[in-house]
Amino acid sequence: MMMDAPLWTSLPVPTLLLAPDDTISDCNPAAELFLNLSSKSLRGALVWDKVMIDAPLEDAYVRARDRGTLLSVNDVDVGSGERAPMQCNIQFAPLQGSEGYVLMMMSPREISERMTQNNQSSKAAKSAIGMAEMLAHEIKNPLAGITGAAQLLSMGISKEDQELTDLIVEESRRIVKLLEQVEQFGNLRPPALSPVNIHDVLDRARKSAAVGFGAHMMLIEDYDPSLPLTLTDGDQLLQVLLNLLKNASEAGKDGGVIRLRSFYEPSLRVRGADGAVARLPLQIEIIDDGPGLRPDIAAHVFEPFVSGRENGTGLGLALVSKLISGLGGWIAVDSTPGRTVFRISLPVAPKDAPKQITGET
Repeated sequence: MMMDAPLWTSLPVPTLLLAPDDTISDCNPAAELFLNLSSKSLRGALVWDKVMIDAPLEDAYVRARDRGTLLSVNDVDVGSGERAPMQCNIQFAPLQGSEGYVLMMMSPREISERMTQNNQSSKAAKSAIGMAEMLAHEIKNPLAGITGAAQLLSMGISKEDQELTDLIVEESRRIVKLLEQVEQFGNLRPPALSPVNIHDVLDRARKSAAVGFGAHMMLIEDYDPSLPLTLTDGDQLLQVLLNLLKNASEAGKDGGVIRLRSFYEPSLRVRGADGAVARLPLQIEIIDDGPGLRPDIAAHVFEPFVSGRENGTGLGLALVSKLISGLGGWIAVDSTPGRTVFRISLPVAPKDAPKQITGET
């Protein structure tokens, strides 16, 4: 199928016409220029082979195409094998009157605007974390003194007054745990990468949750036993899974269900900050049937100090994101009431991978 030539060539936004089989049926001149690829090389090719996007959009795109609905994705890096990525807003719009055909429009943002925003955001985050680490270190010592004094007082007072000293001790310990989280966030050790069986780590996390914080939940395994090994730090991956399971357990009610799923998705590729494209086919999903994330925080849950729970620290998911990034993986969340999915994507371990590699975060 070919588009009307005058209208097609006048479109200023890089646009592709996608056929029902996800191949590129046509492209406008703006798309050729943006991707640095000729129309001849684009037409007939699978769109995911020619357009590199740093987000796992394939499943969402298929659902939107089949339902004939609009899909918009903002602030993702888009590029090709012939050009460096640029941050864009993408829209997939069904072509009216043509069954299964979709227009893919890529709207690049100004690079200078993106760099300014990213630099400001990065500096603010580093400043906040640095200040929090300093405060954590300085506050822990006097808190230990307060806790000790309260325990001494409790030995010579009435039972009614002892409730107050117990409250002081309990709240002091809670604050210490929060401060330890802050310190942990800022002082992660470099990962020790080695070939790891995903299911061994999943089983350790599941068993720990089942006898502890997740005892009130039903934990269900849904594994693909044929998955190859991944190259990761088993202890850090375990820490990530325990954090996600704890969040799911706290969100769920007694008898709620948490599903631990693993599967292989060969098409998933992510473009890193250095422009290199990484294949991350090994997938882990932690799925719960809780109330879901609040819409106002759903897009920011991996940022420090963002929490949807009362008295939440806002560091658990930020730590998860930081760990997964250091392991060379990808994490995403999809949340609606009754179904929240945290999805981790990891690489396959090379056949010649050494037993252990010391990485850097």
